[in-house]
Amino acid sequence: MPRDAYELILKAIDDGEYRPGDRLVESDLADRFGVSRTPIREALQRLETQSLLSRDGRSLIVASLDHNQLSELYVVRSELEGLAARLAAKHATDEEVRLLQDMVAEDRALVDDPEALSRSNRRFHKQIHLASHNRFLVRQLDLVHRSMALIATTSLAAEGRGPAALAEHEAIVAAIAEKDEAAAYRALRDHISIAFTTRLRQEQESG
Repeated sequence: MPRDAYELILKAIDDGEYRPGDRLVESDLADRFGVSRTPIREALQRLETQSLLSRDGRSLIVASLDHNQLSELYVVRSELEGLAARLAAKHATDEEVRLLQDMVAEDRALVDDPEALSRSNRRFHKQIHLASHNRFLVRQLDLVHRSMALIATTSLAAEGRGPAALAEHEAIVAAIAEKDEAAAYRALRDHISIAFTTRLRQEQESG
């Protein structure tokens, strides 16, 4: 069910309402979402099994990724996203290509709002996943992007990253529109690589 306790908590984490390190309390969640504590408890157990929550003593907190986990995640994300772009170049309908073009055009108004651009960025990547027309790949990328929610900051907050990311999105969509599978794969992999480098730089500066 789209509105069950698991989906509600997952969406709150994905939307940044609960961030890495935040403690999740059964009674508070039950009050917030208007459900009983039993489905909340089951949802928390499921999220812990998926490593989206971790134990801090007796409490459950939103998990965070260490440097090695972050690196591993980006390796997988880069390959899977590249594959999605390659398949989108092969299978995307004209309507899906137009939607991607429209999304890039609309995002130009968000370049000075990193949080809004980050939300739109997730929708853009999700649309490429869907345009791959491969349900198994979409499922794997959903798992990857859930783990991305465990990163407290967005690389789009780095100075100059918003306009650069949009230019990279334009290149990805252009390759998909031209049905150039190799170029689409390279463009999306390069995009993820630059985002990862930006994030590493942010990590270094904050550390």
